[in-house]
Amino acid sequence: MAESAHVSASENPALARAGLLIVDKDAGMTSHDVVARCRKLLGTRKIGHAGTLDPMATGVLVLGVERATKILGLLALTTKSYTATIRLGRTTVTDDAEGEVVDTVDASHVTDEQIAVEVQALTGDIEQIPASVSAIKIDGKRAYARMREGETVELPARPVTVSRFAVLGRRDVPDEGFVDLDVVVDCSSGTYIRALARDLGAALGVGGHLTALRRTQVGPFGLEHARTLAQLADDPSPSLGIDAAIRAAFECRSVTDDEAVILANGRWLDPVGISGVYAAIDSRGRAAALLQEKGQRASSVFVVRPANM
Repeated sequence: MAESAHVSASENPALARAGLLIVDKDAGMTSHDVVARCRKLLGTRKIGHAGTLDPMATGVLVLGVERATKILGLLALTTKSYTATIRLGRTTVTDDAEGEVVDTVDASHVTDEQIAVEVQALTGDIEQIPASVSAIKIDGKRAYARMREGETVELPARPVTVSRFAVLGRRDVPDEGFVDLDVVVDCSSGTYIRALARDLGAALGVGGHLTALRRTQVGPFGLEHARTLAQLADDPSPSLGIDAAIRAAFECRSVTDDEAVILANGRWLDPVGISGVYAAIDSRGRAAALLQEKGQRASSVFVVRPANM
């Protein structure tokens, strides 16, 4: 049984099955493919994802099941971690290995010292132009859709934070003049790793693109929580029940059973000085609601266990 998915028999069935499903996505699948597969495995249409992952990428994809779909937009999944492979010496239209080749240059002369300087320049608070095949909307249409239709897509730079960008290893491909770099990246949400590969190659004057990408962490959820679809087929249940998921994802405030009843009936509590959205947890470790303080009230933005459920 997945961690902390057990709920008492008296619980509403929809709530008993609710939680977060942390999937270790296989390469070649879209995030929507994963959602469709999980709907079949868990026997419910009520599954959604908290952000997508490119088809070529593997790793952590966070899904909400049943009532937990309502917390997906409230999750503070602002930090992400990746391992990746960057190939220096080739530029592609999509900044990854799946795109048409634009240019090929011998990169064998590039030194480790030169790489280190440019990696450092791409670390910290930077301005990044997103990949042209991103899901960013331009006048209501995704950038990748416009590109597929033959349009030239130019996106404005936007601020992102790369808190860690480190080279773990270098492998030269002498017959072709390529240099492959295994890297690790910790970054803010909205950072494109393929854009880092593109910009690193451009700064070194040889071009670059991404050949492999694996997401290892999204907010508090990592590969230690994740299961592949094959593993999920053997145990089709959430990775974390809704209570465990909320405790892991939000700052928590303990409330009495009487206060939990107040929240269940849609009323508010006195504030305690916690900023942002946080969880109210009852004496049994169950999530009563997600709260946000404004003025003299700590009001619910989502009631986990409403009185009429």
